[in-house]
Amino acid sequence: MDFATLIGLLIGIVMVTAGIVSTDVVWENLIAFRSYESMAIVLGGTIASLFISFPVKKVLNVVRVVAQAFVHRQRSPNELIEQIVRYAEIARRDGILALENVKGQIDDDFLERGIMLAVDGTDPEFIEEIMSTELRKLHERHMAGKRVLEVLAKYAPAWGMMGTIIGLVLMLKNLNDQYAIGPNMAIALITTFYGLILAYFIFGPMADKLAQRNEDEMTLKQIIMRGVISIQTGENPRMVRQKLKIYLPPGLRGSE
Repeated sequence: MDFATLIGLLIGIVMVTAGIVSTDVVWENLIAFRSYESMAIVLGGTIASLFISFPVKKVLNVVRVVAQAFVHRQRSPNELIEQIVRYAEIARRDGILALENVKGQIDDDFLERGIMLAVDGTDPEFIEEIMSTELRKLHERHMAGKRVLEVLAKYAPAWGMMGTIIGLVLMLKNLNDQYAIGPNMAIALITTFYGLILAYFIFGPMADKLAQRNEDEMTLKQIIMRGVISIQTGENPRMVRQKLKIYLPPGLRGSE
């Protein structure tokens, strides 16, 4: 569970709610920001834009994409480096074929495939080509999920403005009916509010979170790729550790 996302959502909700209920008439203020018509315009319109922008398969995948902003298991890069160094020690001490015995102990599919390529005696250049291609495809899949959220963030304010125009037109059309002015004006203003909330409080930040997740995972995968190549070429485990620590910021490298 990513507590940073939950904390951010909680702080945002508290701040917006505090602004709404800043007077003594708390319940009436909250009710004033409830508009099912505005919600239908913004949510329905944004989802419609999503269906127009992407194939149905990618649209139906949006729930999984959003879930990635909340549920994420971040692996320690230092633990990963030490795991690779252990495999380098085994390969140097017992021969690279001894790594075939650790196949069932590896909890990372990318690392397991790389180790098995090394065990099979694959050339380092070919290992790098295979793993680089897999990295590129993984990055493309991550960016596809990010683009879905970016489209939602892009069109939500536009549909909020659409609702504003609808509300203003209905208000101007019924100026003689004083009872219709208030509800139509509410639609005009609240749809913009909903659009901004969805774009800049939910979808936009989630897209940025996925981009950061992608960067972190790409770093881990690059560590794995360089580690596997180092193991295959028979490098000293101490040199393997130092080479892989270069991928980390100085504060995470620890003592050499």
